[in-house]
Amino acid sequence: MGLNVALQMDPIGSVNINGDSTFRIALEAQDRGHSLFFYTPDKLAFVEGRVVARGFPITLRREEGNHVTYGPETEVDLATCDVVWLRQDPPFDMGYITTTHLLDLIHPKTLVVNDPFWVRNCPEKLLVLQFPDLHPPTAIARDLATIRAFKAKHGDVILKPLYGNGGAGVFRLDPNDRNLSSLHELFTSMSREPLIVQKFLPDVVHGDKRIILVDGEPVGAINRVPQAGETRSNMHAGGRPEKVGLTPRDLEICAAIGPTLREKGQVFVGIDVIGDYLTEINVTSPTGIQELERFDGTNTAARIWQVIEAKIAAR
Repeated sequence: MGLNVALQMDPIGSVNINGDSTFRIALEAQDRGHSLFFYTPDKLAFVEGRVVARGFPITLRREEGNHVTYGPETEVDLATCDVVWLRQDPPFDMGYITTTHLLDLIHPKTLVVNDPFWVRNCPEKLLVLQFPDLHPPTAIARDLATIRAFKAKHGDVILKPLYGNGGAGVFRLDPNDRNLSSLHELFTSMSREPLIVQKFLPDVVHGDKRIILVDGEPVGAINRVPQAGETRSNMHAGGRPEKVGLTPRDLEICAAIGPTLREKGQVFVGIDVIGDYLTEINVTSPTGIQELERFDGTNTAARIWQVIEAKIAAR
């Protein structure tokens, strides 16, 4: 079953072919006989009733420095595609949100993965709030007095932008820290968005586990260990990936959130677990499948395409 697949993503020519999840998903699609069309989010448009994108048919190969060949630039009516992948990296700003509104106009006749309506309404650090028994003590506020009271109660906290990503702007404020007011002033001068503050979890020294779920079912995990002296374990921030298994608590967390992810059309999700706590549910552009494949031999990309092909066949 050859499908016409469009990839809405950041420039594919500059991706790390050994780490980028979208590249692995696209390569698997090509191996399964599907055709690929690539475009960047700024080339998505609504024109007189049609949702179109200007981009390139592509052919991929796992060859450093020569991993993509572009066909002629063309405009595609995305309603003629079978699958559109919503895979650009955050920031989760109004530009990102606008793309979800446009893709809503063609979904579900054209299958958009992940479902853009629920990507828009389930941002990483907010969806987790629906599971109060799973996440650590948390406050979301812009008001300094609220954040200060939370810190006074819990002592050692993590402060970060609500819509940040990749470990950017993450600060640990221990009981002796005197920078809360200054950080609040800095963040609020840069945007009108709230901040998120959570109780610090000492278990982070042992790693921040990224668990991959496909259609609500866990397929495996990698552990991301922070560098010495660093709080952040994100691989973008220098975290070291290592092999890890799933604990009974991990499976309990996945069983609790899996039905919600499946119901909301979130086919490919990466959740973050520190110790016994769920900290984020990543639905925008999760990563980690190439590391999981190297550690465990788990072909997550194949599992993703099995689910997508089954959804389309069921129609």
